[in-house]
Amino acid sequence: MTVLLSKAEKSYIQASLQADPSLRGDGRGLLDFRALALETGVSPLTNGSARVRIGTGDGGTEVLAAVKLEVEDVGKDDGVDGGRLNCSVTCLPSAYPHLAPTALDELSADLSALLHTTLAHPSLLPSNLTIIPNKKSWVAHLDCVLRSDGGNALDALFVAARAALWDTKVPRTRSVEYKAHGRGAGAGAAKGDDTAAMDVEGAAAGENEDASGFDTRQILRATDFELPDYWDEGEPLGNRERWPVCVTLNVLPPLYYLDATAPEEVSTPLRLVLLFSFPATPAEPVLQGMRLLGAGETDLSLISKLISEGRKHAQELHAALEVKLRDEDLRRNEKARLRFSTR
Repeated sequence: MTVLLSKAEKSYIQASLQADPSLRGDGRGLLDFRALALETGVSPLTNGSARVRIGTGDGGTEVLAAVKLEVEDVGKDDGVDGGRLNCSVTCLPSAYPHLAPTALDELSADLSALLHTTLAHPSLLPSNLTIIPNKKSWVAHLDCVLRSDGGNALDALFVAARAALWDTKVPRTRSVEYKAHGRGAGAGAAKGDDTAAMDVEGAAAGENEDASGFDTRQILRATDFELPDYWDEGEPLGNRERWPVCVTLNVLPPLYYLDATAPEEVSTPLRLVLLFSFPATPAEPVLQGMRLLGAGETDLSLISKLISEGRKHAQELHAALEVKLRDEDLRRNEKARLRFSTR
């Protein structure tokens, strides 16, 4: 939630940040984050979900994120072989009560574009969204809701998106082919649909009473699929360790600081938003995207230094999130085991 400050209030906040030692309203150091609460599996009717909150009380930032998988035909509408990711962000009026509906829609569209451009990049595409090659694939719809903005909304948004994608389970599929038993390949199809149906019926009655028109034992050419898993079961998205994190450097020359509150954001002339993804093999984080916000000015040499600093903070944030997300996996697996054992 953006706050309105006078010039004197902005000057006071800037002077406090630039003091030696620096002084922040909540007592944090320049590179300290507020308390970050993360929980996965918060929406039972989705394939993956998460809730993230930075800060406590009314001045915190809260984001909900959920992923829903749908089947789409390759080549129809936007369907592509290998699957795809579609991202959207909705900003609630409670987060920005001062904005008119049109301005709120524009903000939602801008955040949606940033999230989609970053996460839907081909280099980050999960490896297990294909159902039938060149025919059917999964499309993952990632929807984020910004419920409150107490500062540092972009970092919170990408943490929530990453946690929801980490939590997402892709149902296992099994390819099937429709064919008539007891006849040569394509014999039933050559006689027309009605005859083919009779062939299946006759084969089931005569040659093998337990045979099915959907033969999953010897697949020559997959034409459809079935789901052995329930909709919320399956395997995690492939390459889920690669999903980016966002680090916002709030630049107040000659220094920068992390995790700005709403009053601090209003008082800071320039913000550098850095998006880093993480290769599968141990390597330096990859700069996936960058954005400059604010009316302040800077030079290229400072930007280069800030990117190097941001990379280190991204590694720290990524490591902390990995620990938390794996703990969440253990918690949910234990909960599921107890639920199953009581049946």
